[in-house]
Amino acid sequence: MNSVANRPFDRSRSPSLGLGNNSPFHVGIGSTITLGTRVFLLLVTLVTALRPMAAHAVGSGDCAGLVDIGGGRKIYLECHGTGSPTVVLISGTRGAHDDWTDLIDPKNPAGAPNLGESAVFPQASKLTRVCAYDRPGTARNDDTVTDSTPVLQPTTAQQGVADLHALLMAAREPAPYVLVGHSWGGLIARLFASTYPDDVSGLVLVDPASEFLKSSLTPAQWATYIKATKKLIDSSGLEAPDHERSLALLHSTPSVRVIPVVVLTSDKRFDFGAGGSEAWPAWRAAQDRLAKLLRAKHVSETNSGHAIQMEQPQLVIGAIRQVVEAVRSPASWKPQS
Repeated sequence: MNSVANRPFDRSRSPSLGLGNNSPFHVGIGSTITLGTRVFLLLVTLVTALRPMAAHAVGSGDCAGLVDIGGGRKIYLECHGTGSPTVVLISGTRGAHDDWTDLIDPKNPAGAPNLGESAVFPQASKLTRVCAYDRPGTARNDDTVTDSTPVLQPTTAQQGVADLHALLMAAREPAPYVLVGHSWGGLIARLFASTYPDDVSGLVLVDPASEFLKSSLTPAQWATYIKATKKLIDSSGLEAPDHERSLALLHSTPSVRVIPVVVLTSDKRFDFGAGGSEAWPAWRAAQDRLAKLLRAKHVSETNSGHAIQMEQPQLVIGAIRQVVEAVRSPASWKPQS
């Protein structure tokens, strides 16, 4: 990760991209068992700490490892806590699951994020079951590439939806889900909710990539933005979202049904690749329009740059709590008009 005062739009960790620190895209048992079985299970637990698993238990207990989703592919998944609904954390471009376990030091915003107990993942898992995963081509905050099987790039939000659905089914993590998506992950979450409406009971969108960004920007700004996204495509195999194709396909999908939704929007300017600070009002306008479409509660005063989950994690945790409680007690939630 990089600077935070101007939190960049997602992240790119590959030196071959030629995108430096100031670039727009520096931018996630049964009770009766034999002694032999107990020993075996203990060994499995010890091995897990050293090597990812191929599968894990059904919707209960802490687990972390690679899950076989078919087609010779595996995706890393980590889950903690118990209860329903299941919260699923979806990181932004090239972001791994540690986007939800790490924090940014406000006294050193340019420094690397560090593991923190007050982060979103550990705190939200006290409320209900919470899972986070690593999409193909993502990297951790220490710049190491994740173990999820690489796929051909660029990729679309629709492919992100298909992978997430396959992962949750293979891991047997039960619906309903509250999807918490940051940036590009927000677009995946929004699309998942319209693709699998019976599985999604709520959304928390953290400075999401909005389907209204194109129409909020000028044609020249949009062209600059798309040109910047295409610079992410290279031979490294790191994630490179195809925003144009994703938005084109999005228009053919149904609307998201009325469910509890909270949208959190950054209020510190950052360069998201559309041409500098003059494009900032378009980002805010696109967020407003998305919140209205989803009849969401919109928190636009966040004292944060783009990575709200690491800069102001309490806001994200609070939004998750609101939505989880609304799912458990539907009468408590009033959609925004």
